[in-house]
Amino acid sequence: MNPDDPRAVRSRARLRAAILELAAAKEPTAITMSEVARHAGVNRATVYQHFPDVDALVTDAMEDAVAHVARAAALCPLDAPPDDVPPPLHALFQHIADNAPLYRRMLGSQGSALFAARMRTRLTTELAASFRAGRRPAGFDDVPSGVHAAYLAGALIGVLATWIEDDAPASAEETARAFWRLFRT
Repeated sequence: MNPDDPRAVRSRARLRAAILELAAAKEPTAITMSEVARHAGVNRATVYQHFPDVDALVTDAMEDAVAHVARAAALCPLDAPPDDVPPPLHALFQHIADNAPLYRRMLGSQGSALFAARMRTRLTTELAASFRAGRRPAGFDDVPSGVHAAYLAGALIGVLATWIEDDAPASAEETARAFWRLFRT
């Protein structure tokens, strides 16, 4: 199978969408490959052509989500005023709100430690690269950029996990503004 074949690309996209929808509704460990195939509208053999098991499919599908979060975090202009939430940060929090069941399942207290670790690592890598490219806030030259990036990645994941588990969560806009104010101090 050629992974660049348009049919393979479409099948993988359908499988990723299906697993994310299913994972938002129930624990990934309770999802079967047959269920994924039915939900994606493909043959079960097609699922196995692309992924050996549900864990591999969830990991692959969540990689896109992790990349989205990391890109949005790294794009924030760090010199924006404290009361003016950068659009990428607002978009990030809106993305999490729009996909709250999935992120609650993946980042919540009963969530996936592997997913949280992957997200933290990816965020740290993206932020460190952004810092090396000259997009680091002033006043932290005495702190190694990797340590600074890891600190911010951990803070962001902690805020996201707490926010999505709240019984009456604040809006994406309010939470982005609160995070930005904390970040800027």
